[in-house]
Amino acid sequence: QLQLVESGGGLVQPGGSLRLSCAASGFTLNYYAIGWFRQAPGKEREGVSCISSSAGYTYYRDSVKGRFTISRDNAKNTVYLQMNSLKPEDTAVYYCAARRGCSVVAGNLVDYGMDYWGKGTLVTVSS
Repeated sequence: QLQLVESGGGLVQPGGSLRLSCAASGFTLNYYAIGWFRQAPGKEREGVSCISSSAGYTYYRDSVKGRFTISRDNAKNTVYLQMNSLKPEDTAVYYCAARRGCSVVAGNLVDYGMDYWGKGTLVTVSS
């Protein structure tokens, strides 16, 4: 079965850190760019970060620049999203998705044309 599985979400206090993982099963991530998206309650899904297959290109939405870091370990077939200095507005379900490249339009990471999606992991930032 071809799938992506996210893990690492949870409850954290403001200012805290979490590391999300996106692991692939049934296929190799080596040839795919991986994007992280999030959807907060009552809001549309938005692109957070993306890393190219070679890790030579990364994208971050403005609100997470300097706080989030995306990386990949192709040997482990896994992509990571290190999230530091978390804020309540980061609260959302986080999804990873695979595509042949990162698609950024007008400065925004778009979510159409993705080949695979995970089911998401919940991140709650609250005191």
